[in-house]
Amino acid sequence: MSLKIRRYRPSDLQSVRTLHRLCLAQVGLAPGDGVYYDDDFPRIHEVYLADRGEFLIGESEGRTIAMGGLRRIDDDNAEICRMRVHPDFQRRSYGALILRRLEERAAELGYRLVRGDTTLNQSAAMALYRKFGWHETARELVGDLVVIYGEKTLTPAAGAGEHSAG
Repeated sequence: MSLKIRRYRPSDLQSVRTLHRLCLAQVGLAPGDGVYYDDDFPRIHEVYLADRGEFLIGESEGRTIAMGGLRRIDDDNAEICRMRVHPDFQRRSYGALILRRLEERAAELGYRLVRGDTTLNQSAAMALYRKFGWHETARELVGDLVVIYGEKTLTPAAGAGEHSAG
């Protein structure tokens, strides 16, 4: 089964919310735990797309099975977040495809560093970030959860940040 990756559309909102809830429940995260939030979903265009970011949808046979967002922090730094792969489709490298595209997009947009976080009980996410060269920068106890923060320095995209002398 192949994965088609495309930019978020407003018609994706319900499938994005459903995938988010399903994936977080799979690893024991729930509303009120101190790390769970979804207030950005109704504002994906504003929070991600219109502010030098990205939000990708991974589809297979018309079904949303993966997603990920790139959110601007400041001129040089962005956050990769909302990385989700439906439990029925995990371990097929779909998360890696989304992460690679988001990192590439971050470099195209001129970001120098990407940051992100996950929880200690999201071992697949931790392994994915390590595989892609991310390094841990901090840990924090939030309620009963250990949040792990990480980052990666990006290689500039070809042509990114170049200015003509003339």
